[in-house]
Amino acid sequence: MSQDRYAILCGLGAVALWSTVATAFKVALAWMSPVELMWLAALVSWALMGALVIKQGNISIALRTGWKTAAWAGLMNPVAYYLVLFAAYDRLPGQEAMALNYTWALAMAFLAVPLLGQRLTRMDIAAGLVAYAGVWVIATRGSVFNVSFADPLGVVLALASTLLWALYWLLNARDRRPLLVGQWQNFSVGLPVLTVLLLLGPGLQWHGWPAFGAGVYVGLFEMGVAFILWQLAVHKVSRTAKVSNLIFLSPPVSLLLLFLVVGEPILPSTLIGLVLILLGLGLQQAQKNEQS
Repeated sequence: MSQDRYAILCGLGAVALWSTVATAFKVALAWMSPVELMWLAALVSWALMGALVIKQGNISIALRTGWKTAAWAGLMNPVAYYLVLFAAYDRLPGQEAMALNYTWALAMAFLAVPLLGQRLTRMDIAAGLVAYAGVWVIATRGSVFNVSFADPLGVVLALASTLLWALYWLLNARDRRPLLVGQWQNFSVGLPVLTVLLLLGPGLQWHGWPAFGAGVYVGLFEMGVAFILWQLAVHKVSRTAKVSNLIFLSPPVSLLLLFLVVGEPILPSTLIGLVLILLGLGLQQAQKNEQS
């Protein structure tokens, strides 16, 4: 098997798993609070990452260095990002939270201007206008000229999660830690914080095996296996564009699963807004492909 074909298979695996997580979030949050889900998922992901770090023989490196970076990075991801994201999913239909979360790549382009001194191109601005027009359609549920939001806090939380995710990766651009080591250290910092939040909040409760299974699935696949597969894809492929476009396959599959498993009727406003968001991302991606 060629290296590019292997990378594309890894990318498809990651996208397939990411397509299921909106459904897993909604299933788990039907029983658990965002803090409970976050704690369980983080514990599972921390254990998986730790086992892989040990298997790679990097545990001594992980214990010795990198903790200054982990001290702030772990508070951003997993703690702040996932708590805000899960709170958005708890308030909004899964289809809306999922679609709004896809604007993180555009948020990264705009945040790179003040943080990295980069310039916005005309295509960046056009992509942003198109995509955030889609956000407006979704947030107003199609009543684009009637400034009345069904759940304004949920929309704010979903968009805030995109800013946190984009900010995390921009600040992490100079992180020299091995990827798995960095992730394990971040979760090592975040897990105690989440434990305190859990004990001060809802406490540790048993909600049954379906809830437990959904939480384990989120930690194992959304935060764990999918992350590893995507990193393998990006690092093995000859040109990043060959795998980066695969991410556009995820939203339609996510919508279908939310309809079939959770029973969410697909709103016309979500479809229109998602098309606009993906069109904006496509314009941005086309610009990157031309530059490469």
